[in-house]
Amino acid sequence: MPLSRRWCKHPPGAAAGDHVMHLIVAGLNHKTAPVRVREQCAFSAAQRHTICRELLREEGIDGVLILTTCNRTEIYATVRENDEGFEVIERAMAQYAGIERRALSGCLYRYDDHRTVSHLFAVAAGLDSMVLGEQEILGQIREAYRTACAARAPDSLLHALFQTAVHVGKKVRTETGISRYPVSVSSVAVELCRGIFTSLDEKHVLVVGAGDAGTRAVATLMENGAASVIVSNRSYDHAVAMAAAVGGRAVHFDAIAAEIAAADIVISCTAAPHPVIRSDNCGRALRGRNGRDIVLIDIAMPRDVDPALADIPGVFLYDIDDLQNVVSRNHKERLDAARRARGIIEQEAVRFVEKLSSLPVVPIISSLKQYADDIARDELSKALRKIGHATDDQKRAAVLAALANGIAARLVHAPIAKLKEKSFSGRGRDYSDVVRELFDLRIHDDNPQDQTRHARQ
Repeated sequence: MPLSRRWCKHPPGAAAGDHVMHLIVAGLNHKTAPVRVREQCAFSAAQRHTICRELLREEGIDGVLILTTCNRTEIYATVRENDEGFEVIERAMAQYAGIERRALSGCLYRYDDHRTVSHLFAVAAGLDSMVLGEQEILGQIREAYRTACAARAPDSLLHALFQTAVHVGKKVRTETGISRYPVSVSSVAVELCRGIFTSLDEKHVLVVGAGDAGTRAVATLMENGAASVIVSNRSYDHAVAMAAAVGGRAVHFDAIAAEIAAADIVISCTAAPHPVIRSDNCGRALRGRNGRDIVLIDIAMPRDVDPALADIPGVFLYDIDDLQNVVSRNHKERLDAARRARGIIEQEAVRFVEKLSSLPVVPIISSLKQYADDIARDELSKALRKIGHATDDQKRAAVLAALANGIAARLVHAPIAKLKEKSFSGRGRDYSDVVRELFDLRIHDDNPQDQTRHARQ
């Protein structure tokens, strides 16, 4: 469907039958809905395909796109009537989620037109995520767009909206650096290790304990280049299971000291009530490294690593408070970046809405330019033929004056003829006002003789 359809909130002077479209979104996220509701609304790709096709069969809906992530479900649509569009969307969401509509309605936010655009741009920039500025949302927006396209669900407005949203998301990250500051414990662990080693390539990781926090930290280290993982836990079976999950090797708990001698990074996250990495069991191994750098990251509470080990040359020890301090500092940096990002988002939203609002006049602007170009080219051709026979400057000047007068006369001929025609039908004043505004005319009061002369021209 062409982008030249009228698109505005209440178009001035809209005639009956004008095709006025609105962009709307109805959705829920981690701020508005409990996890139980979010789970029920986490529609699969197949469900999204079906919902899109069913919504498109509804009168007044021209395009649909569904965005789902672990923390949100949103249905975007191009509709002719906002209230009717929200009604249809909410009914479909409740039906496919298996939730009573009244219960679902209280969890939903609803935006239209400019607010829809601003909201999606904020989502793409990571400003509406649980982790401020997170990167994954851009990939999720692209996937939602591809799924909707496979169902042939988006119309031209939604195509333009989502393509622009990806652009805005990238622009925010480039210009504000909002994603440059890690705000998860595992990401901060990587940041601290890079501060010691510069690169994590070929680094060997030992993880002590087989909990979720350790798994996340190790996975993040591996994603950033760590070469190998060794897992140790009091329960060897648990160590084997975690090692399989992260692609590492399991060792028995009493092998910690030997593994510390060779490791570059140690992540400790047991539930022990006392330190498990101490001077009496691991001190000799750490001193035997002869100052070769090792990072000990203790994310257990109570602490797993004896603080006295930090006095050994080459040992860099960080506990959970150290990591949380970095998280807090980085979160403040992200908040500062988010404030700058909102300015970018609003500018881009205004630009997008203005672009869509101007689309209906693009064809007439193109035709008007062509009309003027044709007149100029035709008159120039006449002038060039005449000027070739001019024998002096005076005659050449007369040809140029005729060229300018000819262009001016032909440009205003059609508008003047139409004004006269409309004045006979009683609509002259309306059309006069339009022409005066279009050409920014300053009207001078003529005497009756001047008005009569103009009318005869």
